[in-house]
Amino acid sequence: MPDTPHNRPDRRPSEAAYWFLFDRDRLLLRHNTDGWYIPLAAEPPVEAAAAMEITGQVARTTPGPEPASNTIRYFASSVEVPQAAPAGMEWVALRASYDLLGERVYALAGKAFELVHWERNSRFCPACGTGMEPHSEISRRCPTCGKELFPAISPAIIVLICKGDSILLARTCYSRSPFMGLVAGFLETGESLEACVHREVFEETGLQIRNLRYFGNQPWPYPSGLMVGFIADYAAGEIRLQKEELSEAAFFDRNRLPPLPPPLSLARRMIDWWLDCPSSR
Repeated sequence: MPDTPHNRPDRRPSEAAYWFLFDRDRLLLRHNTDGWYIPLAAEPPVEAAAAMEITGQVARTTPGPEPASNTIRYFASSVEVPQAAPAGMEWVALRASYDLLGERVYALAGKAFELVHWERNSRFCPACGTGMEPHSEISRRCPTCGKELFPAISPAIIVLICKGDSILLARTCYSRSPFMGLVAGFLETGESLEACVHREVFEETGLQIRNLRYFGNQPWPYPSGLMVGFIADYAAGEIRLQKEELSEAAFFDRNRLPPLPPPLSLARRMIDWWLDCPSSR
């Protein structure tokens, strides 16, 4: 019988463990006067699909109060149908949980969300249609043809373009947020990251850039992205929007910046670097 969230052997702990439980993109959190925490219990506090254990280096970070045991375990699952949060708990959008949990625990929540999403979407072999079985925490294997599946990561670039003492900020057509961000886009098959930056900038804005340099990266679990950041200098061209992607774009100096992305995002880290770093001026 294939191992799916409906019939997977239950791996629930015999002792208290931390539960990363999701209702779509919402994470169940416990809250009290001290703050917000990942629920700690021997059983999940809501009815959920069979759980999967989360391991890895990041899992050694302890969310919430210190547990009594150094061998505390971490489990992730999702609810089959929407449920009300138990008393003292609340469903919180995963992105919003960043401000409540802190960066390290949020990173573990993001990993849990990615794995739950991946498992839900890799139940059957894409080669022969047989139900997949677990092979490791991050792989599933077909018992019929032996094909293995691993979580697919979708790399995307994001670029801060400097022009003198100003930077290019843009708003996507599909965004409902009040802030403006940076030009970004997904990597295409057979394309280098650098080529992707040049292509996305030209396609979306009509601009050419130079002096491209790497800034940093960030896992983006919505549901399985990796943002790779670059800094570049304006080289030539006039802004010509790709209407299918951007609703507006313009260069802004430090004295007239529009609303900016939240601190969670790599875009905000890059903009803050530009604001704080004298060498970027």
